[in-house]
Amino acid sequence: MKLPSAYKLKDIASIINCEFDGDANHLITGLNEIHMVEAGDIVFVDHPKYYDKALQSKATTILIDKKVECPAGKALLISKDPFRDYNKLVQHFQPASYSLKQISDTAKVGKTTVLMPGVYIGNNVTIGENCVIHPNVAIYDNCHLGNNVIIHANTVIGADAFYYKKRPDFFDKMISCGRVVIEDNVEIGALCTIDKGVSGDTKIGAGTKIDNHVQIGHDTQVGKMCLMASHVAVAGVVVIEDGVTLWGQAGVRSDVKLGKGSVLLAQSGLGEDIPAGKTYFGSPAGDARGKMKEVAALKMLPDLIKQITDK
Repeated sequence: MKLPSAYKLKDIASIINCEFDGDANHLITGLNEIHMVEAGDIVFVDHPKYYDKALQSKATTILIDKKVECPAGKALLISKDPFRDYNKLVQHFQPASYSLKQISDTAKVGKTTVLMPGVYIGNNVTIGENCVIHPNVAIYDNCHLGNNVIIHANTVIGADAFYYKKRPDFFDKMISCGRVVIEDNVEIGALCTIDKGVSGDTKIGAGTKIDNHVQIGHDTQVGKMCLMASHVAVAGVVVIEDGVTLWGQAGVRSDVKLGKGSVLLAQSGLGEDIPAGKTYFGSPAGDARGKMKEVAALKMLPDLIKQITDK
């Protein structure tokens, strides 16, 4: 999330009432979680396992729960609870605002776009020309749709990220301040859900086609001309490059990459990167040819056991 203007380190520290280490006039221009950070951003970290990753990331301000050596050119915000204070900053710069109208006054919709009965369009949504939005679609605040986009009935675009911190007696929700960006010529089936980014964008590339009952998690980047069959589930922060196909009921864990033109076959569970042009199958998924050989070998197992026991 970009801030409305550049803020000084001392001013951000005063908002969350914490110490800081670095030039008081050090400038901050955004808030982001670790997978999406850029220069000028604040990133939070609250576990020693991830200190180095945060400190060495592109982020130039680190909201951290311990005094550590500050990297050159960066600054630290030292907090007792970085997760809580990150949420405070999100609420400060993007306070909750709900449109109670079916189509928000701040939404912008192309003149040739068709909105069917029951469609809800939130604050600051933009929808391009020649789109068709079918009944009961909900498009949450700040989302952007390009031209020639079709969204079928009861799909939800821009729901909150599934992102929580486990406290001793409850799950503490990370406040989502990102959005969903859908490029031109995308078609999304009925009863799909595409979650907004935690702090950045979830993107669906131009020409991609998504079947019914598909879930795409926060901050996932889907390339151009991809295909997803029914019941595909993609976790957050996944990179799906151009021309990738995911067949029915395939599942993808967070923070993996599917290379250009790769294929994930039906009912596969992917827990690692797929190289470009490769086809994967199985759970855990692996190279399809190898996995098919494993299945063939398993079919032979009862006969082999019988041969051994009969001796």
